[in-house]
Parts: sequence; structure tokens; C-alpha cells
Amino acid sequence: MTGPFRRTRLIAMATVVGFSAAGAISAAAQVPGAMSPAPASPAAPALTPAPSSSMQRGPASVADVAEGLMDAVVNISTSQRVDNPNPGIAPPDAPDGSPLQDFFDDLMRDNDGSRKVQSLGSGFIIDPDGYIVTSNHVVADADEIAVNLTDGSQLDAKVVGTDEKTDLALLKVEPKKPLTALHFGDSERLRIGDWVMAIGNPFGLGGSVSVGIVSARGRNINAGPYDNFIQTDAAINRGNSGGPLFNMNGDVIGVNTAIISPSGGSIGIGFAIPSSLVANVIGQLREFGETRRGWLGIRLQEVTPEIAEGLGLDQAKGALVMGVVPGGPSDNGKFEVGDIIVSFDGKTVESSHDLPRMVAETKVGKAVEVGVIRKASRETAAEQRTVEVTLGRLEDGEKMITAKDGAGDSGASNGDATTGEVLGLSISDIDKEKRELFDLSEDLAGVVITAVDAGSTAAEKGIVPGSVIKEVAQEAVTSAEEVREKIAALRSQGRKNALMLIASNTGDLRFIVLPLE
Repeated sequence: MTGPFRRTRLIAMATVVGFSAAGAISAAAQVPGAMSPAPASPAAPALTPAPSSSMQRGPASVADVAEGLMDAVVNISTSQRVDNPNPGIAPPDAPDGSPLQDFFDDLMRDNDGSRKVQSLGSGFIIDPDGYIVTSNHVVADADEIAVNLTDGSQLDAKVVGTDEKTDLALLKVEPKKPLTALHFGDSERLRIGDWVMAIGNPFGLGGSVSVGIVSARGRNINAGPYDNFIQTDAAINRGNSGGPLFNMNGDVIGVNTAIISPSGGSIGIGFAIPSSLVANVIGQLREFGETRRGWLGIRLQEVTPEIAEGLGLDQAKGALVMGVVPGGPSDNGKFEVGDIIVSFDGKTVESSHDLPRMVAETKVGKAVEVGVIRKASRETAAEQRTVEVTLGRLEDGEKMITAKDGAGDSGASNGDATTGEVLGLSISDIDKEKRELFDLSEDLAGVVITAVDAGSTAAEKGIVPGSVIKEVAQEAVTSAEEVREKIAALRSQGRKNALMLIASNTGDLRFIVLPLE
């Protein structure tokens, strides 16, 4: 047997062999006289065997759980007409009077330069009236969507709403009788090592059940802005997308959406969107036909260990404020660049990746308390403060930002380094000529970077000509001479790194840490 089926079979055999070997070792250890201890050695302490329990061995069977869930898991087939990249096929001609001419005419009658593409996926029913959850990529751009039930019937489906950011979609069918429906469990209660079960439509084989464990939680695979995946080794293959991941109580605790695989088949690394996120998004799609996410209106950056050291912080936690969106919910004068957000609405913010998801899951219009740490300088003690913000709507904020943006980055540089170099950077005071050369906004103040040494740490960290140094070690700079003086002062203090606040030519801010070599 070849292909993905053989690969799966070999993995399964290896697993069985592994358990058998473990069992053989355990049995040999209990056979009297199997091994004679060396007489000169002291007696080894007796090993207490682990208590036998069904939880340690895993579930003996998931048949009872799966049996009651199968009818609520559906196969989804879609079709889409796409342009044919090579439509220019000349119509075949047959000899005069040939009966083949009618056949050729029929064959070419529908040749309009397009072709029909079909795909398969999975989904599950969440309401007896016919609401079905699946992945957005399963139904994206589909002209026709059909839902195949376990009793063999097929129903046409329409899209209620989709969300590209989380790859979720909600469909609706019109059944003649109430359908079997599932309900969401609490994914936040999952623990690494818990048993889970996937049911879906891999490779078009409907009603397939696979079992595994939770391998990890909170995985970020750069699939979207709100990555928080459950990782599982339950077999997930092509066609499983949109299908449910269950706990052993039969609750949906995730939606299978992605795998890592060099072959396209399961290698035991699959990802599911947690039900805590799914329930929120699907609820919005059902109520509004679209998402309505909370919006804070703050530009963020990760607090790296280098930045934490530069700010004099004990640990690299929280989300670093790099700017406030003008006209946004947080444009109230209470946030400053360099503030670190450590809590949101009573929840701890571990990183800049966590905060956008926490905000997005919060209701639009809610007044929330944001915990902030502020340090005026590296030497001063951190100041704790709480800021209250009424959340806006993310979708409205994105439209506002898009309307204001549009200015491209200026990568131009004439290599002029009239004021010398620091840390691989050629710097200069901002005058009219430099402002025009690098297309700097009129209100942007600081010291402009005119060139960056290739291969330098600054180049590796994405600093480009036209960037502007606004602060060095949390102190504002307005001239190239000030930058050189502050770098020299840091070296004299025995500091190893310089924390710089860098602005793009349009004013977007970020912190950069450069070594003082």
C-alpha cells in the first residue's frame, strides 16, 4: 500500500510496537529469577508499581461517546467556477458529414473559458434548526454549498457569515425535521494530556473518528491575529477542516483547522480553534451576520528581554505601547509611548500577542480598566496606574486607519553621512532638505538616519534610512550631537545596550535595542 494510508499504517504499527516493548520490559521485571543481582552490590530499593487506573491507560473505548455524536457531524461539498488559465483551445473540426461533428459541437458549447472546481470539508450542527459551523476556507468563494448528512440526505446551504481572521464560517440549511445538534464545552478547562476525539471527513471518507491527546495549548502558528490553537496528535487530514474536536464528555472544545505536514497527511501535529473563541465569533455571526470586535486603538510591541533590561524591568511581560491611534478609543491623553499594559478588564496580559485577542473578545462599548506600568527613566521606580477606556469597534477602526494610511515607506538614501556614525547608523539633524529627501511628516522631530551599514545589528533589526531616532535611553534627542553624547554616556556607565525609540517616516513608533560594541 502506498501514499498517506501507508504512512498512517506504519505510524500506528510503530505505536503498537512501542507499547508492546514497554509491556515486555514491565513483565520481565516481575519474573522471579529473570535477572540475578550482583552479590557484592547492596539491594536496590523496591519500586512501587504505579496504581492501575483507566485514566492512566487512556479510554478503553470511545464508541459510546462517538455513537451519540456522529449524526451531528456533516460533510460539506462546495463547487466554484474559476477562470481557465488556458481557454484558447481551438474547436475541433471533423470531415464534412461526419457524425463526430455534432459531438464536437456539444463538447464546445459550454466552453466559456472557465472550469468547475470542487472541494470537500467537514462541519457540525449547533442548532436543530440547521445552523452549521465550519472553516471559512472550506466555503470561501464557493458558488454552491451542499451539506451531506449521515442518513445520506443532502441539503443546500447558504452562508450566514464568515470571519477570515479566525477562519470560521456559519452556514444555514432548511431541514424537514429537527437535526441532532452539539453544544460547546469549556476549552479553558483543557489540560495538556487530556484525551480528545476528532470526527470528520478526511479525504472524503465521511464519519471518520480519531483519538489523541491535547499536546499543547495556546499555540501561535502565525495563521492570524488571534492565534491561540489547541495542538493535538489526534489524526487530522485533508477534509477534516471545519470538523469538531471533542472532549471525552462529548462537548465540542475546538474546531479542527490546520496541520503541519510535509506530505499533506497527518503526522500527529494538528491544530484546533478553541471553543471559547469559536462560541464568541459564531454568536456574533449568527446575531449580526458579521463580527463586532472590541478595539482599544493602541499600537503595540512585544516586551523582549532586551527591552525589559533597557527599561529596568524585572521581567519581560505585558504589551508595550508604541502609539495611540488618533481618534481611537484610547486617544484620551492617558497613555504614553513606553507604557506597559499588564492587565485588561481584570485579566493579566502576558504578552503583546495576547492583548489583541482579549480586546477583540470583549463587547463593543464596554468600559474596561487597563492596568499600566510607567517608568519615567530607567533609574526611577515603576509607577502603577489604571486607565479606563470605552472600547470601540475594530471593524470601524480598521476602515478609519485604512482611509488615513496609504503613504509608502521611503527607502531612498544618498549615503550622506556628514555628521558621522553611531552603532552602524549614519545620522543627521533634520533640516528641510532631509525632510524632503526622506518624505518625513512635518511634525516629526528627532534625528534622521541617513544610512545603515549592511550587516550591522541595526540592519538586522529592520532599521532603514529615513527612520528617525526620537529617544535614547528614554531621553528625547533633537540633534545628532545629542545622540552621540548619550551613546558615549551609556558606554561610560558600563551599559551593554542602548534602548532607542525609532519612528518611521510617517511617525509609527517602536523600541529598538542596539549593542554598544
